[in-house]
Amino acid sequence: MQYTLKKSLGQHFLKDESVCERIVQAISEDMPRQLLEVGPGGGALTKYLLQLPGLDFKAVELDAEKVQYLEHTYPVIKGKLIHNSILDVAKPFETPFMVVGNFPYNISSQILFRILEWKNSVPVMIGMFQKEVADRVASGPGSKDYGILSVLVQAYYDVDYLFDVPPESFNPPPKVMSGVIRLRRRDTEYAVRTEKAFFALVKAAFGQRRKMLRNPLKGMFNSETLQEEIFSKRAEQLSVADFAALTFKMK
Repeated sequence: MQYTLKKSLGQHFLKDESVCERIVQAISEDMPRQLLEVGPGGGALTKYLLQLPGLDFKAVELDAEKVQYLEHTYPVIKGKLIHNSILDVAKPFETPFMVVGNFPYNISSQILFRILEWKNSVPVMIGMFQKEVADRVASGPGSKDYGILSVLVQAYYDVDYLFDVPPESFNPPPKVMSGVIRLRRRDTEYAVRTEKAFFALVKAAFGQRRKMLRNPLKGMFNSETLQEEIFSKRAEQLSVADFAALTFKMK
């Protein structure tokens, strides 16, 4: 049974076995009892995951043709596939689970926001992204890649950039490098006034990242607070802790 590639779904299927093995190796360092694979596609990684001992496995796949292909090729997967988008699916397990995937590049940022919604249930995520996105999530203050995703993800997770994956590891080869990152829930959370305030502050600050913070944030703080030294900085100069602390000074 063959399958077709759908550009509209951002499909690039992993074909490099060594990359799959490295991802499985990373998974086994935090050996989960429950695991959700996002976008199994042609099953390159799935076939390894199905062999992991004692694992309660589920996979979410939007493409009906791939669901059919996977059920035909790996009969053991029947009943474990959720035919839906990761952005629409209900939380698949009641208790904590790991999320793993070669994520569709056209929705990778949205997937990260989904993980943040589920953060209390997802202690670990291992994902393949376009390298540019992976770099953004992993980068620290002062770097040109540091932005909204960096701050919001790092507020809740420690991020490790694991390895690069070249275009020829995929069929069809994407035009860009890819990278695999791991998120592990932080032991201690940053104190924020509210999560909503924190998200709003970070998004506003990076909305005009070239400007001193008192410009993009003037509606969120009173004029006296805006005179403080920190508001002379640009968003990329602030650490996650700085943003968290600022939420307590918001109007």
